[in-house]
Amino acid sequence: FPLFLQVTCNCFTISNGEMQDVGVGLYPSMSLLNHSCDPNCVIVFEGYQLLLRSIREIRIGEELTISYIESLMPTSERQKQLMRQYCFECDCHLCQNQEKDTEKLAGEEHAWKDVRDAVNEVRYPKSKEDWEQVLSRCQNLLSSNMGRLPDTNIYQLKMLDCAMDACINLESWEEALYYGNRTLGPYGLYYPGFHPLRAVQLMRVGKLQYSQDMFPQALETLKQAYNIMKVTHGTDHSLMQALMELKEQCEAIMRIQ
Repeated sequence: FPLFLQVTCNCFTISNGEMQDVGVGLYPSMSLLNHSCDPNCVIVFEGYQLLLRSIREIRIGEELTISYIESLMPTSERQKQLMRQYCFECDCHLCQNQEKDTEKLAGEEHAWKDVRDAVNEVRYPKSKEDWEQVLSRCQNLLSSNMGRLPDTNIYQLKMLDCAMDACINLESWEEALYYGNRTLGPYGLYYPGFHPLRAVQLMRVGKLQYSQDMFPQALETLKQAYNIMKVTHGTDHSLMQALMELKEQCEAIMRIQ
C-alpha cells in the first residue's frame, strides 16, 4: 500500500504527440520538481522519454516548477484535485488572485453544468457509430446553448474539442475546422505564452486548413504553432519535425500558385 501511494503521488502521465494520455511512468528525478499553476517549465514526451523544457527566462537561483494538473479548471477545482491527490494547497499568484475564474465559468450556470456533465460522461469511442453518437450529443448541446454560453466557458470549450475530435474521426473535415477555429481564441486566453497544448491545437487546425486547400490561412496557423513548439518541444522532437514538413509543403504550394 505505501508503494501504491508513492506511485500515485509521483507518477507522470505519458502523452503522445497530440497530448493525449497513453499511460503512466515513474521518473524519480523529475518527481523532485514542485508544482505551480503558472510554472516556468513544461513536460513533454518523445515516446517514453520525458523532456523537461523551460518556457520562459529563468533567473539564477529560481526554482524550476511544473504543473501537476490540467490548468483548465477554476481555482477551487484545482485546489480540490491537488489536495485529493497530492495533499497540499497551492498558493501561487494565480490561485491567490483566482485569475480568469470569471471567464472560465461565464454564461448561464445551469447550462454549463449540463455541458460539464455531458463532457464527463464521454468515454473514448471505439466505433464509427460511437463517434456519431458523441457528435450528435455535442451538436445538440452546442446548438441549444447558443447565446447562453460563450466559447470561453471551459466546459463549452471542452465540448467544442470533443465535437472537433468526433468530426475528425468521422472525416467531416469542414465541420471539424469550424469547431477547431472556435477553440483558438479560448486557447490563447487560457494558455498564453508558450504552452504545448496550444501549439498542438494550432497544428491540428492548421492541418485541417491545409486539407481544405486554405493554404494562406494554414501557413499562418502553422507558423504560430511553430513559434510555440520550438520552445515547448524543441526542434529535434518528432512532432516538430512533422510540423516543419507540413509548413514547408504549404510554403512550396504557395510559391507555385
